[in-house]
Amino acid sequence: MTGFVLKFKMEIFNDVEILRLAEVHAKPDKKMSTYGTAGFRAKAVDMDHIFFRMGLFATLRSMCKKATIGIMVTASHNPEDDNGIKLIDPLGEMLEEKWEEYATKLVNVGNECIIKELSKIVKNENIDVSQQASLFLARDTRPSGLVLSQAVKDGISAMGGICKDFGLLTTPQLHYIVFKHNSGETASEDAYNMDFSTAFKNLVGIGTGTLTVDCANGVGAQKLKKISEKLSGSSLELVICNDDGPNSGKLNDKCGADYVKVQQCAPVKLDMKPWQRYASFDGDADRIVYYTLDDDCNFVLIDGDKIAALFCLFIKDCLDLAGVDVKLGIVQTAYANGSSTNYLSEKLGVAVHCARTGVKHLHHMAQDFDIGVYFEANGHGTILVKETCQKAIDDASKNSSLSDEQREAVKKLKNFLLIINQTVGDAICDMLAVEAILSVKQWTVSDWCNLYKEFPNRQRKVAVADRTVIETYDSERRVSKPEGLQIAIDELVKQYPLSRSFVRPSGTEDVVRVYAESDTQEHADALAEKVCLAVSKFAGGVTKSLKS
Repeated sequence: MTGFVLKFKMEIFNDVEILRLAEVHAKPDKKMSTYGTAGFRAKAVDMDHIFFRMGLFATLRSMCKKATIGIMVTASHNPEDDNGIKLIDPLGEMLEEKWEEYATKLVNVGNECIIKELSKIVKNENIDVSQQASLFLARDTRPSGLVLSQAVKDGISAMGGICKDFGLLTTPQLHYIVFKHNSGETASEDAYNMDFSTAFKNLVGIGTGTLTVDCANGVGAQKLKKISEKLSGSSLELVICNDDGPNSGKLNDKCGADYVKVQQCAPVKLDMKPWQRYASFDGDADRIVYYTLDDDCNFVLIDGDKIAALFCLFIKDCLDLAGVDVKLGIVQTAYANGSSTNYLSEKLGVAVHCARTGVKHLHHMAQDFDIGVYFEANGHGTILVKETCQKAIDDASKNSSLSDEQREAVKKLKNFLLIINQTVGDAICDMLAVEAILSVKQWTVSDWCNLYKEFPNRQRKVAVADRTVIETYDSERRVSKPEGLQIAIDELVKQYPLSRSFVRPSGTEDVVRVYAESDTQEHADALAEKVCLAVSKFAGGVTKSLKS
């Protein structure tokens, strides 16, 4: 193996060029970064060295998998002066965890150790370096995206890889394009638009009216306009707002899915009317939340929990009518509203599992079901369908012994699942899926809201000196360290009816996130504040609790 690595270094590694470019894309002293669920994220001005090294890294990943790897340049719902980078594996899935560790090591070593780290990966993974590496690159609308994309290309070029730059795409579009390409199918933005708009039109008949979409002044605005053109002649009218686009300085500023979810209020530039439908994407269009006003003009949030509930209701209705026996389940996180969990498990009879925060954990657990729905409350989620289940649905659609009602139910389910981007949560596809269900069921947004009534809740965060002092278990619903904190939380929860609360360390900053829910908003707020004080006491808080 040693000889192999030396051969690799001589014939594949251009040591001089890699080290020269490493100096161009210099790593700041003592700058340390971690590859998390969302890849690397930080202030854009601090990330040049990370993007270069991820270009090197992604090229090795492509060689290892003998397939095209995606590279997405985005910081999603973060402020415009942040940026980030994450890899997309061949089937559109996120990077496997072992390689996250490789990535973290590579971006943190000194320049003189880059070649050594690359060689370690080759040896550990027994990579056939004769493979031609192929990379697909895309970015969101952040002004820093162009320069940082070039740093990625420098890394790919230094390793002898071939890069196709798609320019501006949503994150889910790149996931889908990578999957389609590696599956031997047509892979392009046009194909994406055609696939999902056609599926929507095949399912929807009666009009759903008008939907106003806040696109967070991000890439989703221009991409949604293209989908809207494909939907011409359908029953859905889209009104797009907050679409100022690149260099506006307004990306995710008082708008977008994260802002609406956390602040529980409308984004800027939106003049809302009671019981009209509104939705918000985040900056890279992989999250969506809905909302409306009630008769008294109170803001009503319809988050990922209620989107997932709508999906489960529709799928279960179709399965029950069709008589198709498949295992349907849903995966939530601890942030899911307790009322949604009760509705799914007790009213619908759907199996509910809880996963750690982070889409990769939900995605993995959802694969245990024939049809697995997963959503985070923040609006990031999708549906996974096993091939065997898809075949069962296809077979049922051709079964002449079924009644007309059964065949119609199978047809609806089949067309509905074609609207879903199974590779990752996709704001555009999830929007189309919601609108299709409302159309088929002839439901208003009020009907949807009344599926169940959410328990009042509040999210807070507490700045701490070191977030690693917090350790959790039971899918982050309980604290194992520091000693005494969980006991304190349990005692506080007992003070309020129908209450629960949990805390978890942030994956990116030294804060501890606090969630509380109770029978009234006043109680939820009070519980959240008391838990924040307990966290500060037991975990070394450095400031007063902050709004999330």
